[in-house]
Amino acid sequence: MSDQPTSAAQARARVTGLARAARICMLTTTALDGRQVSRPMGLQEAEFDGELWFFASADSAEVRQLRVNPEVNIAFSDQKRNAWVSISGTATEGFDRARAEQLWNPLLKAWFPDGLDTPGLTLIKVHASSAEYWDSPSSTVVNLLGYAKAAVTGRPPEVGENREVTY
Repeated sequence: MSDQPTSAAQARARVTGLARAARICMLTTTALDGRQVSRPMGLQEAEFDGELWFFASADSAEVRQLRVNPEVNIAFSDQKRNAWVSISGTATEGFDRARAEQLWNPLLKAWFPDGLDTPGLTLIKVHASSAEYWDSPSSTVVNLLGYAKAAVTGRPPEVGENREVTY
């Protein structure tokens, strides 16, 4: 029996699980001069339903950039599980006190010392339009052996599961 998800719902659930496990991602926005800029962000919403949430400062570069060009990419990498997720979507920014209370984590005080009362605190919501994931259930050693075998045989290595998902 294959490990491949058999439905779009199962594939979306796999994206959710991989993103949740990684928690830290790289959020890529487009700078005003057209360059793509990435920075690490901590995912706040654990129940991914097509929307991802992040805390930010309203005057931060990423917020200024997404106000001009809301198309973003979010990339998760989980080296322990040999899994990667890339999510494309549209970002919006705004402070919703009820949502912020729901998402708040005490560890965020390191960046927002006054908690939910930090001046300029805002939320970034990314609505996913598509995602792609790579999930290799094998260990790093097994993957390296697969690459070595591919080099000898000239055939591409089996690298695990890769699937595109739309929302």
